[in-house]
Order: sequence, then structure tokens, then C-alpha cells
Amino acid sequence: MENDTYPYVNLPLPYALNALEPYIDTKTMEIHYGRQLPAYINRLNAILKDFPELQSMTLEELIVSSEDLYQNGLKVPVQNYAGGVYNHRFYFNGMAPPSNLSPRGILFEMIESQYGNYTSFKEVFKFEGMKVFGSGYAWLVYDDGVLRIVTTPNQNNPIAQGYCPILALDVWEHAYFLKHYNLRANYIEDWFRVINWDEATKNYLDCVNQQKEKELQKRSKMKFSSNGLKR
Repeated sequence: MENDTYPYVNLPLPYALNALEPYIDTKTMEIHYGRQLPAYINRLNAILKDFPELQSMTLEELIVSSEDLYQNGLKVPVQNYAGGVYNHRFYFNGMAPPSNLSPRGILFEMIESQYGNYTSFKEVFKFEGMKVFGSGYAWLVYDDGVLRIVTTPNQNNPIAQGYCPILALDVWEHAYFLKHYNLRANYIEDWFRVINWDEATKNYLDCVNQQKEKELQKRSKMKFSSNGLKR
């Protein structure tokens, strides 16, 4: 992820603020991307300002770090605001101007293999997104060779659970209330029209490669340990 260490800035979107119309409205994007995300960024920078030992850590490291890393009650606010920056960026980068093209590629083949067809996948994903109580996210993640749909409350993140994120749906009310009011189901249907499947596929392949690297590292350690024992 670009700009992954302190100080954080609001990175440019890969599309114009009005590019997701009519499914995600311009006013919501102006507030969500232009005000909400910068508020998380500014707060995270303010928290990290006096803690140089945390400034070199990536967003992922801040999110997954153990409790004994933080002093003076910093664990929850750091995880909340680091999660807020990471999650918002992932959500915004996971969308693209609406297209009539059908989802395709290796990720789509994986989805069809596990869920039977795209319609079934949408139904399950929508069901999980609707289940989130209050504010949070629904995610498509990679977990040891399989896809999973998981949810997280507030600005929590699935990487803290050991999952590798592929796709994120923000179901905080500020993501949809101006256009869709309290009709989250309608928002989710519209969000499906602006998913960036090329970006999701890239994330999926990154997850697969990360798992392969971890497996190679594990084998290397086991081999080293075995050779050491033989001595």
C-alpha cells in the first residue's frame, strides 16, 4: 500500500469524485473521501507524532501489533485510526466507474467454484453486509487456499484475524445515507455495480503469493531446524 508509514496523506483516488454515479453519488464521495478519511489520517498522525518508535511501522503492523507494544493506552486509538485509514483506502481503491462488463478472470472462477455462481455469491455477501450491526465492513478475504466472507465492526480489520483482504464493503451509514437513506440493501446492490474486479483480482493474486512465500519460509525454517538437530 502506498504511503504506508507516518506521516500519512490522503492519496488521490484512481477516478473522479463523480465517476461512480449514479450508484455512489458525488456528494457522498466528497464527504466520505474528502472529509471523513482525512479526519482519520489527521488523527492517526497526531497520535503517532510523539512516538517515533511507531512511525516506521506500516499500517498493517500497527493494526496487528500485540498489546504490549503500546503504552499510555495507545493500543485502541492506534488500531482504530490505523484501521480507519487502511479500510477506507481499501474500500475506495476497490471501486471503479460502472461498466457493463461481467466479472471475469481467476478470482471470478474461484468465486464460482466455491459459491456455485455469481448470483449466489452476491446473495451471501449481501446477507453478511446486512448482518453488520451498526457500523463496520463486509470483506471478501483469502484464507489458506479458500475464499471467505467475513465482517468486522467499526474500523476493525480482517488482517488482525490472519486473513488476507480482497474486497471491502463499507457499511457505515456515512458511506450511503445521503443517497440511500437507511436502505443499506439498496446501497449494497448499487455497490456491486462499481466493484473494481481487476483490483480485486490483483489483491487475490497478492494473497496467493503471500501464502506461497509463508509456506516457503516455513519449509526453510523446518529444514534449518532439522539440519541443526542432525548435528
